[in-house]
Parts: sequence; structure tokens; C-alpha cells
Amino acid sequence: MSADTKIAELLTELHLLIKQTQEERSRSEHNLLNIQKTHERMQTENKTSPYYRTKLRGLYTTAKADAEAECSILRHALDKIAEIKSLLEERRIAAKMAGVYSDSDPPRKTMRRGVLMTLLQQSAMTLPLWIGKPGESPPPLCGGTPASSDYVAKQGDKVAARVKAVDGDEQWILAEVVSYNHSTNKYEVDDIDEEGKERHTLSRRRIIPLPQWKANPETDPEALFSKDQLVLALYPQTTCFYRALIHTPPHRPQDDYSVLFEDTSYADGYSPPLNVAQRYVVACKENKKK
Repeated sequence: MSADTKIAELLTELHLLIKQTQEERSRSEHNLLNIQKTHERMQTENKTSPYYRTKLRGLYTTAKADAEAECSILRHALDKIAEIKSLLEERRIAAKMAGVYSDSDPPRKTMRRGVLMTLLQQSAMTLPLWIGKPGESPPPLCGGTPASSDYVAKQGDKVAARVKAVDGDEQWILAEVVSYNHSTNKYEVDDIDEEGKERHTLSRRRIIPLPQWKANPETDPEALFSKDQLVLALYPQTTCFYRALIHTPPHRPQDDYSVLFEDTSYADGYSPPLNVAQRYVVACKENKKK
């Protein structure tokens, strides 16, 4: 089955799941209205009789079951979305590799700067929010939670990569994984900024995987970097990571971090607060300020 056919099937299944969610919600609204009316009658009569207690217990039990059923459908829908995104990513990587390695094809076109910045913003906005079950801890690569020690980034994954610049200085850039050699424990990565069209071979210690889920500050605040914590953050409108301090962590799932970049041109050594998405904030491997 081709990727296009599979994607079409998944989209059809997703559409059905969305309809099921709406139907489930419509059914549950009637029960929620009954709960509200029962509470209003109790307030009017100013008493809580055994009859009302029994009735409310049954209504709340039904409401809980309705919510769990809707939650199950929504999780199934999220799984379908993740599958679609995975297939689209596989197709993108295949097209890119064909363009890179085929002698008969023309070389890659340089992407306009504005287009690249827009794509990076879209990638940050569409990063899925981790929604765990009650009592479930956020997984590695959720928000500020680091990857496990034996984690190997997959082909196409975005990472922060420490490379040598033209002037000999080292810098952290946004890169895409091309491959990983298990014999040498080294990655091959491409600079995401196609203006450079550079490929680098780097050891694992020079690679930091980017988050794969956003952490929800309302349910999993421990998965976020805390105020004054030292991090590497992607400087706005660039493809380079720089050392920064967390000024304010996100308060809501859709919020960005507010960070203070190290900058010697300011009296206190830090820039004014700038917003950086969760997608582009990672732990800093260097603790001492240079």
C-alpha cells in the first residue's frame, strides 16, 4: 500500500472518530444538564434528601463514564494524527534523500530565509502536547525531560548540534539527523539552514535531541525548565542555539518560555526577555559561564 493511500485511509478514520466525539459529547450534555437541574432543585428546597443523594450519585457515575468514553475516542484520534504525521515525515525524508543522492536530479534549491523561519514556527506550534493518564509521568523528551542515556535520534529528527564554524569557533546549530553509525557512535547531520548545505559527522556528546512533546504546565510543571535554569535556546529568527537563563516558564500549554540570552553588550550580561517555543529549548551541557 502506498503512503498516499494509507494517509487517505487514516484521514477517513480520523473523520469518523471526530464525528464519534461529537456524538458522545451530545449524549453527555443531556446528563450534565440533569446534574445542574438537580443541584438547582436542591438549592431551592434547601435540603439534601437521600433521594437526591442517590440520584446525583447515579448521574455523576454516568457523567464519569461518558467522559472516559470521550477521552478514549480522542486518544484514538490523536494516535491517528501521529500516524499521519509520521507517514508525511517518512515521505519528506525519502524525497530529500532522493534529491541529495541522485546524480540525475538537480541540486537542492536554497530555501528562502522567510520560508524557513515560517516552517520552524509551524514545527513549534504543531509539536504535540503530552496528555498522560492520571498518575502517568511525562516520558523522556517531553518538555525539558532529557532523553535516556542510550537514546539514538532517528533519521529526520531535529537536534541541536555542536559544530565548528568557518572562523574556527564552535556553535550549536539546528540540524536534521541523516544517519547514525552504531560502530563509530557518530551521527551524520545536515545544517537545517540550507544556505550552508553542510553535512557534519559528530559524536553523540555533540548532539542534543529536541523535545518530541510539549509539557503541559497545568498538569506536568516538573517537566519544564524552571526559572533561572541555564539552557540552550534557539535565538529568534536564526538557526543557532545560544546559552540563556529561563526568565519565565510557560504558564499555559500554548505559551512559550521567556528567556534571557547571554549578551555582553548589556550591562548585566543578558538580553531583555525574548520568547522561545518549548520545541527549541534544551538543557545546557556547559555549566560555567564563559
